[in-house]
Amino acid sequence: MRLSIPPFTLAKSVVLILGSVLFFTPAIAGKREAKPASQLATYKLRPMDLVRIQVFQEAELDRELRVSQDHTIVVPLIGVVDVRDLTVRDAEALITELYQRDYLVNPQLNITVTEYSQRNINVLGAVNVPGSILIPPEKNLTLLDAIARSGGFSRLANRNKVSLTRTKPDGQTVNFIINADQLVSGDTNNRSAVQDGDIIFVPERIL
Repeated sequence: MRLSIPPFTLAKSVVLILGSVLFFTPAIAGKREAKPASQLATYKLRPMDLVRIQVFQEAELDRELRVSQDHTIVVPLIGVVDVRDLTVRDAEALITELYQRDYLVNPQLNITVTEYSQRNINVLGAVNVPGSILIPPEKNLTLLDAIARSGGFSRLANRNKVSLTRTKPDGQTVNFIINADQLVSGDTNNRSAVQDGDIIFVPERIL
């Protein structure tokens, strides 16, 4: 026996199905785009980062703040807060403690980085694409990573005497000579991450 479904009932079912799809899709998309918690736990706030502070049920305290060159932000009620060497989660814990100490009962707040400051290094000399390299937000690059992003060593590169020049916080300049072949072969002594402002120079071999 063949069942007959009234047109009105069929149309209603289609609307319900489409409505369910539209209702659940944003939630799925939002979850997919969320940043891993591990990134927020390890990223340290830097000058010129733009951060958003949101305090639960205290909308008048919500702010977008730029981290100053001396690693501070000015938080409502609290005033100047030093976030030097603090991760996003560390900063949350500190500001929560400061609010709880004098102003709010059991405050709950969330800090997100809405705009990251740019970190650049220069890779020069015998590489295939010399120039400035941007260090991705929330990530670190090793010397070999930086050279790879510059197109790799050229065929004339002297890989045994790669120079890395770094300016320390006190303004003093230091220079390191690194054997890149040892890094490739597994030597872990020189695998520390490059830093903002570093200059890597790869000399040419003497033929």
